[in-house]
Amino acid sequence: MGECQWLRRTTESTQLTVSAPHIEKRIRTGDSVAINGCCLTVTSHKKELISFDLLDETLKCTNLKSVRPGTKINLERALAADGRLGGHFVQGHVDTTTVLRAATPKGGDLRLDFEMPAAYARYIAYKCSVAINGVSLTVAEVGDDTFTIWIIPHTRKVTNLGRLEAGDEVNLECDILAKYTERILAAK
Repeated sequence: MGECQWLRRTTESTQLTVSAPHIEKRIRTGDSVAINGCCLTVTSHKKELISFDLLDETLKCTNLKSVRPGTKINLERALAADGRLGGHFVQGHVDTTTVLRAATPKGGDLRLDFEMPAAYARYIAYKCSVAINGVSLTVAEVGDDTFTIWIIPHTRKVTNLGRLEAGDEVNLECDILAKYTERILAAK
């Protein structure tokens, strides 16, 4: 995780700067870094501060419009072509945001119930993959207007998901394979 230092809006652009003490030595200008699951380009870096320019589309489709100084955010460097692939294909192309309805601890684990965005409900199925704030997860339950994921103690500790409270907005990326399958089938 990193921490938002500032979100500056000017007439020309919006800039997000985060402190990233765990990855800053491996970052270069032009690198891709996922911030809460949204793939962004490093525009500058100095010591542990890393800055990104945000498009209006990024602000419209993600929860980055709501970050404030001190907000904990998930950070992930892009996968190297020779790296090990775990989880599912997460591109950093956030589809939409959704809202946490409830967070219920059970032992060290945490159940998270989210609102089901109607426009993306067809991509969310039992045991399918989703990314919440960039974290690759498996859907444990699907209701009429909700879906549930569970996180383990490690995920609670190293991501901002364990800090979520009911009403918090999160970024949602649906499985790219489901979207490609839908597109291919629609073309026939």
